[in-house]
Amino acid sequence: MEEREGLQPFSLLGGPLHRLGRRLGLVRGTTNTAALGLALGLGTWTVLMALALVEGAGPGLFSLSMIAGHVRLLIVVPLFFLCESWVDPRMTAFVDTIRRSGVVPGKAVPALQSEIAWNLRWKDSWLPEALCLLATVLWSTFGSQWAMHGATSAFDPAQHSSGMSLAGRWYWFVCLPLFRFLVLRWIWRLGQWSRFLWRISRLELHLVPTHPDGAAGLGYLEVVHTHFLPLVLAISALQAAGLAEELVRGSMAFEAIYPTLAVVLFVDVVLFLGPVFLFTPKLWACRVKALSDYMEFASNYVTDFDGKWLAPGAGRGELLLGTPDLQSLADLSNSMNVVRNMRVVPVNLGLLRDLAIVALLPLLPLLLLKYPIAELAQKFVARISGL
Repeated sequence: MEEREGLQPFSLLGGPLHRLGRRLGLVRGTTNTAALGLALGLGTWTVLMALALVEGAGPGLFSLSMIAGHVRLLIVVPLFFLCESWVDPRMTAFVDTIRRSGVVPGKAVPALQSEIAWNLRWKDSWLPEALCLLATVLWSTFGSQWAMHGATSAFDPAQHSSGMSLAGRWYWFVCLPLFRFLVLRWIWRLGQWSRFLWRISRLELHLVPTHPDGAAGLGYLEVVHTHFLPLVLAISALQAAGLAEELVRGSMAFEAIYPTLAVVLFVDVVLFLGPVFLFTPKLWACRVKALSDYMEFASNYVTDFDGKWLAPGAGRGELLLGTPDLQSLADLSNSMNVVRNMRVVPVNLGLLRDLAIVALLPLLPLLLLKYPIAELAQKFVARISGL
């Protein structure tokens, strides 16, 4: 059917790296890139370990002061590709759903297809990844000035003026630039997805205020953004590892991590929930109009109902028991409640809760750097027992 209508499925997966993964058999189907992520992360980490063992520097690499380097390669890079494997099919399903359900009416379908075609051209182009590669080179060149938390976040020439091991060269000039390239690649995709949602929000959408999803037909967008949780976990795990490096080196007080927690949550909310607010103006207008329309309709209905059944001498000759008028009145009340409770943001608080849990979970082990396990257990028991 899609081919007959000339409609193409939406996707953000593409580019030179994706095509290379397909040629090497590391991309299963068209969207499962998890094997590619494992090959990049685990492969570069294995070479790093081999070089370190040959040079006799293996034990030093496993200290807590170097943990963020391992987290980047073994956890964050695979999670990048796991997230794109999960979220891209959901994006495709969302776009197909709003078209088939009529949220994007027939007259707006050509504009929708134009936006899909624009994204398909850019996802298959080599230019975005070439720009990401150029930005990676600039980042690596000036990285010591933009260093984030952790000793392994940026190369500082002053600390390596006396020479560098092969393992160090491999990490600083191969592993870290690869990681930065993948970060920039994801930033490009998030920007591309946000732009697409912005363009969709500008179409003349057919929003139904009584839709059972509570978001006038846009409820599937919540499913899409739920599948960004692996990326949230990756960001938080990297931040926790960087903070652990700083705490172990003594360059940061433990209390200084609390503002960082707030920043992490704020960035996650902006990146992964911010785009859905693009639909808020139209959802708000839809809700306001629906309240006015349904209030007027309900007033007319209950006036007629009152005149038929409750006015003096009304209802004679008709059986009240089993009349469909009562059921219609109940249905109208339910419809009013749906309109009244319609969300003006197409996600609910459950997604915000899940995002907060996933973002904070990797940061909990940092407590072990300040409190021993026994002391934490004692505090927990005291809190729940009230002693």
